Amino acid sequence: MNKLREKIKIRKAEAKDADILLGLINALADYEKLSRPNDDARRRLKNDIFGHNPKGYVYLAEVNNKPVAYAFYFFTYSSFLAKPTLYLEDIFVLPEYRSKGIGKALFKHCVKMAHEEDCGRMEWMVLDWNKTAIDFYEKVGAQQIKEWLPYRLDEQNLEKLLKNI
Repeated sequence: MNKLREKIKIRKAEAKDADILLGLINALADYEKLSRPNDDARRRLKNDIFGHNPKGYVYLAEVNNKPVAYAFYFFTYSSFLAKPTLYLEDIFVLPEYRSKGIGKALFKHCVKMAHEEDCGRMEWMVLDWNKTAIDFYEKVGAQQIKEWLPYRLDEQNLEKLLKNI
């Protein structure tokens, strides 16, 4: 395992990596049994990550110069801490590269980025069935937020609400 760790390279994704990133996002969608991004979503993703005004940041993990994993994050802001929060939207490793320290290396990179940006915290969500991820997060000292319940308005309900306000 130590030999592989030496070969793991983490680098910021560039516009030329767009198709690689989209392939990894498709693999994550398959893993989570979700629909893959459609053509419009793929176009928006490319623009929102690699365009003039990026809305998030993506880092790729490579093994022997092959991208095998990614982390996608953005910043929110805590009014109570008066500091940014790094929100980790996705962290994904291709199945054949799991349990080799790659996900841990990406996670540690995000922790480093949160520290460099003077974040007051780092947050993310994990699916309740992903025991491997839950075990890892608890092992590194992360705590499940029990007093806060996630809520969501999807695009359809946003539009419906706008019409009824």
